[in-house]
Amino acid sequence: QVQFVESGGGLVQAGGSLRLSCAASGMIFSRNAIAWYRQAPGKQRESVAIISSEGSTSYPNSVKGRFTISRDNAKNTVYLQMNSLKPEDTAVYYCNPYPALKDYWGQGTQVTVSS
Repeated sequence: QVQFVESGGGLVQAGGSLRLSCAASGMIFSRNAIAWYRQAPGKQRESVAIISSEGSTSYPNSVKGRFTISRDNAKNTVYLQMNSLKPEDTAVYYCNPYPALKDYWGQGTQVTVSS
């Protein structure tokens, strides 16, 4: 059974940092591109970082230079280092392959950035 467990969220002041982790199971993790997604209240879910199976990364302009995605295939885990956080980064963050497996969203981890 495919499962994703996200952790590491919390409440942080603007300008602060957080590191999110996502443990995956039930899939051949190393062969898949993995992404971090976020969904803010009233908004659609969006991808904020993608890492290919080979380790290449991509980011939207909204987080480029502030967020860094990485992966540890030995641990079936993907990370998201978030620096210089802004109030508009407030959302529930999820991991999932890219493209997403729509039936296998985890619970996510809440990130709240206060101004």
